[in-house]
Amino acid sequence: MKILQFTDIHLTRQGDIIGGRDPNANFAKALAHALDLHGDAEALFITGDLSDWGDEDDYARLKSIIADIPMPVHLMIGNHDDRQLFTSVFPELGNADGFVQYAVKMSQGTALCLDTWGPNTHAGHFCEDRARWLTAQLKQIEGPVWLFMHHNPVPIHVAPMDKIMLLDAERFGATIAPFAQKIRHIFHGHCHLPLSGSLHGIPFSAPRGTNHAGWPDFSATRLLASAELPESYAVIFATPDSVMTHMVEFGYAGEIKGEGTPDYADWDRMTMVR
Repeated sequence: MKILQFTDIHLTRQGDIIGGRDPNANFAKALAHALDLHGDAEALFITGDLSDWGDEDDYARLKSIIADIPMPVHLMIGNHDDRQLFTSVFPELGNADGFVQYAVKMSQGTALCLDTWGPNTHAGHFCEDRARWLTAQLKQIEGPVWLFMHHNPVPIHVAPMDKIMLLDAERFGATIAPFAQKIRHIFHGHCHLPLSGSLHGIPFSAPRGTNHAGWPDFSATRLLASAELPESYAVIFATPDSVMTHMVEFGYAGEIKGEGTPDYADWDRMTMVR
């Protein structure tokens, strides 16, 4: 199974920039890059912060763009989004409880797309209603299960970012722990950093995002840090026995050089040039 993850695309009014970058142009560039090199992926998941200000026009424009993508696109909302306006444009993604949570059948198991949005806050939420929905899904699905969400479910040990992580992290952890054997991976965004780790033995990962980049300033107490690093998305390969995630820095504009073959016989100190 091969899938793509975009995150934190932050669409905004045409011509507006964020961190000196054009999020609309970078989203288009990411799509072109991914479809050119990974058009054989079976799905694209976009894990939140679809709009920078939660504007209805951004969602309408996004709907128009993804209508032409030749693979299924699955959307989640993040703290920059507006759930009511999002579901007014994508009514099919709202469930009976009012959350943007749904299941997607994959070639290997099932993807569960989670809603960690809360009003008037950048922090993530996972209330009892959302926990009941996830528990019910995990009970009925045979497995494997792939979880997609916006907010990071564990601290990253950067103080300003940890203030806006998933605040109901203990409830989330307690919900998934009994099903750890069937959950293969958790994919999230939010931090604008390449991250990997595990929760109750379940691995997770996040790419940087398709527009502005963060920086892990471990001494920070109030301000989030940014850096002029390349925009990125993730390519995920899964077999019944393994999962591999790549962060593809499509925004990198430098040279890509060939550095020889992987054959040991070619490893010659006298002829190799560094």
